[in-house]
Amino acid sequence: MEFTFKRKSIYRSMLLLAVLLLPILSACSGSGQTNEAAAAIEAYNQALVAKDANQLSTLSCATWEADAKNELDSFGAVSARLEGASCQVSAKDGEYTLVSCTGKIIADYNGENLEINLADRTYKAINEGGDWRMCGYR
Repeated sequence: MEFTFKRKSIYRSMLLLAVLLLPILSACSGSGQTNEAAAAIEAYNQALVAKDANQLSTLSCATWEADAKNELDSFGAVSARLEGASCQVSAKDGEYTLVSCTGKIIADYNGENLEINLADRTYKAINEGGDWRMCGYR
């Protein structure tokens, strides 16, 4: 009888602990959303060098789509690749999540390499329609 009582007490304690920890664990899940913002910027850069217009459009916010097309057009005569690219959230600016990247885009034009340092820009990401999208530079 006493053993059953202790077991129930342990289960109640575990349940209480789980209920108390749930809000804390939920608060930690917000960092996953910011990681998604950085991942969206990485994917945008990958689509840019791959010259994937459809993916670039999907990864752009509504107000950035025309600019994304212009960026894509600027890579029309070159082959490009990403080198050492990695992005992380750096700050918030109103509705935007700011993302900083390292690495570079190497654009090859007839054997001449042009290096574009990704760290020279701060990217603006926004959650639009439930998805993180590239929405310009700061």
